[in-house]
Amino acid sequence: MKNQNQNTDWQKVSEIELIYKTKVKSADRPYISSSKDAYRILLDSWDHGKIEFFEQFKVLLLNQSNRVLGIYEVSSGGIAGTAVDMRLLFAAALKAAAVGIIITHNHPSGKTAPSEADRNMTRKIHEAGKLLDIPLLDHIIVTPYTYYSFADEGAL
Repeated sequence: MKNQNQNTDWQKVSEIELIYKTKVKSADRPYISSSKDAYRILLDSWDHGKIEFFEQFKVLLLNQSNRVLGIYEVSSGGIAGTAVDMRLLFAAALKAAAVGIIITHNHPSGKTAPSEADRNMTRKIHEAGKLLDIPLLDHIIVTPYTYYSFADEGAL
């Protein structure tokens, strides 16, 4: 009797189904041709009551034509930082069938200079993106008035 129960254990495994539904035509999606385009879209999507209050980390998901599939908030943190779970970041990218990503976070201090932690996280996500064939196109640090682009500064 015990053998019969062991043979049915596979039936207890959850089924996983991947579905992507959109209500926006590709031609109607915002197009990213520069860090300035990305900054404008990101700034418009940011809650202005939070941008100078605490750090948030988001990912801009792009299709093959550099059109925006969506923006996913990966984490919210404290005044001086936020933890980023790369598994959640890339789960969102994979679920949306993104072929490129732009990561972003805000600096409540208003200063755009990247910290060493910012640089380390960028390197880590860049390497993971290479393995998954989802390239990291940029990392943008946003404030209400200006931004820093790792790609523009050759720091990617």
